[in-house]
Amino acid sequence: MNIGLLKSLTEAHGVPGQEDAIRSIVKKELGKICELSVDTMGNMHCLKRATKKPAKGAPKKLMLAAHMDEIGFVVRYIESKGFLRVQPLGGWDPRMMAAQRVFVHTKGAALNGVLMPGVKPKHLLTPADAAKQLTTDDYFVDTGLTASQVKKQVQLGDMVTMNRTFQEMGELYTCKAMDDRVAVFVMIEAMKAARSHSVDVYGIATVQEEIGLRGATAAGSGIKPDICVAIDITLANDIPGIPDELAVTRLGEGTAIKFLDSSLICHPKLYQHFVTLAKKHKIPHQIEVLPMGGTDAGGVQRQHGGIPSFTLSIPTRYVHTVNETIHKKDLKASVDLLARYIEDAHKGDYTYMV
Repeated sequence: MNIGLLKSLTEAHGVPGQEDAIRSIVKKELGKICELSVDTMGNMHCLKRATKKPAKGAPKKLMLAAHMDEIGFVVRYIESKGFLRVQPLGGWDPRMMAAQRVFVHTKGAALNGVLMPGVKPKHLLTPADAAKQLTTDDYFVDTGLTASQVKKQVQLGDMVTMNRTFQEMGELYTCKAMDDRVAVFVMIEAMKAARSHSVDVYGIATVQEEIGLRGATAAGSGIKPDICVAIDITLANDIPGIPDELAVTRLGEGTAIKFLDSSLICHPKLYQHFVTLAKKHKIPHQIEVLPMGGTDAGGVQRQHGGIPSFTLSIPTRYVHTVNETIHKKDLKASVDLLARYIEDAHKGDYTYMV
């Protein structure tokens, strides 16, 4: 696998609605094997035609969906002294925002900054101060520039993202924006690895998932696929402080075959197709039941009277922080299973009998 590609994807910057840098990477990677287009939402469509004709009729449309956007911020206000107030895009936990380095992406260049809460330092805290719970509204960005410099360079709506680089730790990889760039990586690698398939594969790098599955819903409406498979991360709470029953998945135990989350119950026959393939090809896997959270499949499933939809997940620790962490084995298993499904998708019968 091309881990350099994973590094490039996770280190790229793109909050909902500003995914241009990631689109460019997808274009470069899939441009030689796919027909490319971009819809009015900003979704990148990568169509890989069937390599062989199905036994009957036209090839089915298989939509793959992996979102390009990451949680982040945009500038919403510039204070008189030049400090920036930010609007969160996506599900931030205020506890995970403190003392972070950020980039403020202006029209001219990316400015360095620090994301800090407007609170007293440790030396001045009273017990009441210490007991206060932070909210996202407590935070501001300090760029180190004067107020006049800030006002010349920064505009409202400018993107603010986390300043973190890709890192290998033993058998793990960590970076900001594994959610969902690792899934974009899995989609790209699986589309390349699929040897022969009788379905038309619509690889869609989607936008604005973190604020409501918006890009995938629009793409699903336009494509009207026969099948939708979203690729996303899921929780791996296999860490100290969390009971085993709340782990959801565990790193190193394989790709996660989703049964349900709060956005969809995966189509039972499509779910079983993935389980059967994983067993047949001896691909390490685990079953995912996610109590809260959703994926692009939840947006597509409801289109056109119902589309058989499913999510393949990559187990991830420390989700929605700057240290989202995955296991090498789970990454490979995810690519392998998705590639095998692309090759086998034409065999799926996801109808219900009367």
